[in-house]
Amino acid sequence: MTTITKKIQITGIVQGVGFRPFVYNLANSHKLNGFVLNDSSGVTIVIQGQTDDIHSFENKLKKTPPPRSKIVSCISKEIESKESFGNFSIRLSPSGGKKSAAVSPDLDVCPECLNEMLDPDNRRYLYPFINCTNCGPRYTIIQDIPYDRPKTTMSEFKMCAQCQSEYDDPSNRRFHAQPNACPECGPQLTLLDSNQELIQIGGSASENQLLYQKVAELFNSGKIIAVKGLGGFHLACDATSEAAVSLLRKRKYREDKPFAVMFPNIDVIKKYCGGNNLEISLLQSVAHPIVLLKKVKKTDLAASIAPNNHFLGAMLPYTPLHHLIFQYFDRPLVMTSGNVSDEPIVYKNKDVFRRLGKIADYFLINDREIHIRCDDSVYRIWNNKPYPIRRSRGYAPDKIMVDRKFDSHVLACGPEQKNTFALAKDNAVYLSHHIGDMENIEVLKSLEEGVAHYKHIFDIEPEIIAYDLHPDYLSTKYAEDYPDINSNNQNIHKVGVQHHHAHAVSCMVENGINQPVLAIVLDGTGYGTDGTIWGGELLLAEFDRFERLGHFQTTRLPGGTAAIKNPWQMGISYLQSVFDDRLVDIPFIKNLDSEKIKLVLTIMSAGLNSPITSSCGRLFDGVAAVAGLRNQVNYEGQAAVEFEQCIRDEYEEGYKFPIINEHSKIVLKWDKMVHQLVKDVEKQISISIISQKFHNGLSDGLMIWVSEAQKQTGIKEIVLSGGVFMNYYLLTRLKNALEKKGFIVYTHSVVPCNDGGISLGQAVIAGAQLKKMETE
Repeated sequence: MTTITKKIQITGIVQGVGFRPFVYNLANSHKLNGFVLNDSSGVTIVIQGQTDDIHSFENKLKKTPPPRSKIVSCISKEIESKESFGNFSIRLSPSGGKKSAAVSPDLDVCPECLNEMLDPDNRRYLYPFINCTNCGPRYTIIQDIPYDRPKTTMSEFKMCAQCQSEYDDPSNRRFHAQPNACPECGPQLTLLDSNQELIQIGGSASENQLLYQKVAELFNSGKIIAVKGLGGFHLACDATSEAAVSLLRKRKYREDKPFAVMFPNIDVIKKYCGGNNLEISLLQSVAHPIVLLKKVKKTDLAASIAPNNHFLGAMLPYTPLHHLIFQYFDRPLVMTSGNVSDEPIVYKNKDVFRRLGKIADYFLINDREIHIRCDDSVYRIWNNKPYPIRRSRGYAPDKIMVDRKFDSHVLACGPEQKNTFALAKDNAVYLSHHIGDMENIEVLKSLEEGVAHYKHIFDIEPEIIAYDLHPDYLSTKYAEDYPDINSNNQNIHKVGVQHHHAHAVSCMVENGINQPVLAIVLDGTGYGTDGTIWGGELLLAEFDRFERLGHFQTTRLPGGTAAIKNPWQMGISYLQSVFDDRLVDIPFIKNLDSEKIKLVLTIMSAGLNSPITSSCGRLFDGVAAVAGLRNQVNYEGQAAVEFEQCIRDEYEEGYKFPIINEHSKIVLKWDKMVHQLVKDVEKQISISIISQKFHNGLSDGLMIWVSEAQKQTGIKEIVLSGGVFMNYYLLTRLKNALEKKGFIVYTHSVVPCNDGGISLGQAVIAGAQLKKMETE
């Protein structure tokens, strides 16, 4: 038999997921020698032995890797080696080198650790920071790569002799588990009141038990507790207590936006929500996102958790601490982001009392530092696959591979709402965790911190900065001011990217499309190339260019952004466009303050702070207001969300949305629809029927709209993107109709269709445009 030496280089999520211990044990089982190590690109293996044994080793390496790993590439080649290895070992990671290793998202606690934690005879009994190579914090504690303990926030905790022995033992599940710890040497819990007075300190099993009992007692008495988790603080309270939930709403300044609820287990979820196998599987996945589930009627959950909403954001415990709390408190808990509305999630102990001291009654903190904040992800199942609403914890910073190479490093700064940023190099885009709405300095700081962290761990120094065209967005101003004096690269290309083009390309990229497509992009606000506010767009899209083939009929946005929070203003705008002086006879108008109506009409007539818009999102708002649903909203998209949920699926007809050609554009008109809407309101037709007629008619109009574009271009591939496609009734009806007509329809499943996916499109567009400029 021939002895050979091979070098195997593996990229992907292969650090922090037990990959080196797996390789070590696999090599020994095949009687092979050599070594394995983490490096800045991933994992490198040098293996020496008989040809057949190495062949078998490589097969098992690829086919049966650790369950939490994800191999992106595996390059194996035979090498000359003067060294004869006497055994197989795990070597220390080399310093330096180009960083390209994938960083693992945080992992939910594994069944083995759960069993140990609940075993009275185990030394980690009731210990809330138990972990192993298969579970525990990763992304939120990593300060640099390769992923080794000295480069995490666990570096300040020196392992005790027993933990060190586990860490060094190849047969142990904690072999090279970087966050490994126990009650003797690891982080500890502390329970404090809002005056920072000590209530209970954790440590031993008995001390921890007293702490959990106290926490349960506080929840039972209606208290709100700020609980430090993996990526930041949650604000938690008894989800069955209307008084506690209402108080949390009041203190958090969050009037109606639904709260997420954490349930002890799947069986309890089924008492409160419907859930099919795909939804249950998503709830139990490694990422453990919040999943939108249909509510069961008449439960003991507080009504104010998700008012006027048929769905509930449900999640399961994903950290040891969550599971331990539910050992002592058996009811569902509200678990909402630890912040004041519109601010980023709090993640540092030193900030929590200042920022949450007027919301929480008690604080359950610990001394394991979080290096980077990371909110919970939110998903739902649509069309038998996960449909992302917010991609964050459990998914970030997993890279998105693209089928083209970035010749230069790119930073995409993202949009205003639901901001994420992205950095790109080689053929990968590193999409960030959820940053939030860029409406204040705290969120801007969160963006700056996130960008600095990504640049460091992925060794990216941007040469291209992509930004939204809207001049007033904080993310745009951040791009304008980049780089700062500390940047290593002062020669930077800045590329403005049109909002809806970015939406379209984000969907193209995740579906592997690299050819011209039609794109229906529907949302609330996006700055157009003509200086107006777009939002109902039909595009011919490519990576480096787009053409606006069509748009919705336009109207005024009276009061600018104020109209977004006041749908009645949009109602007046649409009605005035259609009825002009006959407004006074319309029921909706009769119920409004005459002075306010006069003011809105005046500013529209004068064009004062009333930009022209083709927004589909604002059309939803205006129609919902005229139909009598609501005149004000307390969170983005509230009117549209509630309007969709009025549908009872009992009506097939729809309002009319004619299509005309105007100034070389295919225009979807809504004026006839407004006439029909007003007649139905006058007849006192129910909002459920009005809503369904609007949705049906809009879907039918969009179908005709895109068919006209197909006649012009000959293209039958179409992408659907933009926040309006969070409307699952419209999305489903339109997709089915398009496919019946022979269109090939692409939708989102990797990044959100809302603005949370825009930075992916920005990065690819900017890279493609610069490449095109350089080749011309």
